[in-house]
This record gives sequence, structure tokens and C-alpha cells, in this order.
Amino acid sequence: MSCIDKPKFNSASTDARGASGGQGRSLARPLMASAGLGLIVLMAGCSDSPRAPASVTTVTSANTPASTDAQQSSTPAGSGSQAPTTAPKAGVALAPPKPPRSHDELRLQAAHRLVEANPQQSYTGKVPDILLAIPVLEVTLNRDGSIKRIMVLRKPHAEPGTIQLAIDALHRAAPYGDLSRLPSPWKFTETFLFNDERRFKPRTLD
Repeated sequence: MSCIDKPKFNSASTDARGASGGQGRSLARPLMASAGLGLIVLMAGCSDSPRAPASVTTVTSANTPASTDAQQSSTPAGSGSQAPTTAPKAGVALAPPKPPRSHDELRLQAAHRLVEANPQQSYTGKVPDILLAIPVLEVTLNRDGSIKRIMVLRKPHAEPGTIQLAIDALHRAAPYGDLSRLPSPWKFTETFLFNDERRFKPRTLD
């Protein structure tokens, strides 16, 4: 049937009205209901206007990872980023020390290493007439020339902070050579002559 054709009703529905008794009326009712339902279906199917497409709903899963930009923006500044390590001790790299042949040679080699390892904290010129401080330290060594113990034999009262400067300088200059050929105890004493600039000169080199 063409969409522009009008549906025609069967005359049976009209004749049914004239039938005698309740049987005619009961037959006419379902026929009329069927005809009306068919008319509605035909009119809906032949409408000129196109149906609107069903709305599309995008469902995003909760497990969907965020975009790269979102991840970068949520990353705390300086993460992954690592904390700062202990600053390296000041000084310069020294050549391996020679095994000293005597205690006097041990003391002299240690004095030279003190100046070489601490160029910014020492001086080699003339000692001033008036010194800032004169701490005296005794250094006890292990067999391999590493420092075992440092004792303060003389502590300056005016500038006690120079003691720590001298101790730091001794550690920068270590080790002091293989001492296995020397009789123990392996130790030397050094006097630090500090000027007004808080720079020292080993008295062994004066």
C-alpha cells in the first residue's frame, strides 16, 4: 500500500452493527479496534519528517587513565626530583704519599701535605710578629697512614675556633703514607701558626 493511500474500512464492521443480539456487537468491537490500531501504525511509518537520531551518551570508565597533560600538571614540582648530599670537603687531590723512612720524615711530609691540601687556608711566607692563635695538635696514625686520633696539646684562648680549622686541614691532607716500616707509635706533633686572616703555617716549615 502506498504511504499516501488512505486506508479503507471493511463494511463488515458496519454490517456487524445490524446483526441481532449481543453476538453481533461483540464481533464488531475487535474489528474496529484492529482497524484503528493499523491506521495509527501506518501514519507513524509514513511520516515525512525523519526521526531524530537517538542521543549518544559517552560513558567514561573510572579506570580510564588521565591524559598526559593532566598527569604532568598534577605532578608536584621538584618530584622524582632527589634530597642534597653532604658537600665535598675543600682541598685538592694529592699524589699518593711516600712511605716515610723515619719519624722526622713523617712529620716533614705531613707538613708539606697540609699546605698542598689546603691552599686557601694556609700560607708559606714570613710569619707575622703577632699571631692570631697558636694551637698545637698531636696526630696518631694507623699503619696505612690514616688518622686514628687527634689530641689538642695547646688550646688558644683568644681564638678557640682555630682548633677546628687545624683538625679539618689535617683530615684533608690524610693519609700520610705507609707506616709499616716505622716502629710504633705512629704519631707526629704540629704547631699551627694562624695569622689575622685565619690562615695557618705549619711550624715545621718555618
